[in-house]
Amino acid sequence: MVAGCVITEEWALAVSADRMWKVTCSNEALHKACPGFIDAVNMEGDGGPGSVTTLTLSAAAGGGMMRGLVVARDDAAQVLRYEVLEGGKVRGQLKSQVNEVKLEAAGDGACLAKLRVEYERIDDGGGLAPEDKAELVGSYLGMLKAVEAYLVANPTEYA
Repeated sequence: MVAGCVITEEWALAVSADRMWKVTCSNEALHKACPGFIDAVNMEGDGGPGSVTTLTLSAAAGGGMMRGLVVARDDAAQVLRYEVLEGGKVRGQLKSQVNEVKLEAAGDGACLAKLRVEYERIDDGGGLAPEDKAELVGSYLGMLKAVEAYLVANPTEYA
């Protein structure tokens, strides 16, 4: 458990939680659904706890890469919890960062994506600046919106 600060956000998405979950948990599907956001996805492991995922981000998404360790994955509850090991523009300010994404059904063909980011700063300086929080949250929103757009445009994929 990370001690320190917490950011929570949630977004309504126009696709079912089941379809979003199928894409979120599949390297091939995530890469296919986010062509302007993710250039490559590499998974070491089976996707469960202990697996390490490396995302290579496109230039449009700021470039670089992000590596994360799966801490917990609950397919029934559609919750993924992972520790960010490296990458991201804000990560250099942080001693630790653990993210949790939860998808909840929200009516026919819709869901609510909930993000929780727990972090501790290197300098123990309290919370991130508002612009850094916005950048951190914005990167997750960008990926979710790319997946949503792909699934809306391809209604039979991952159904």
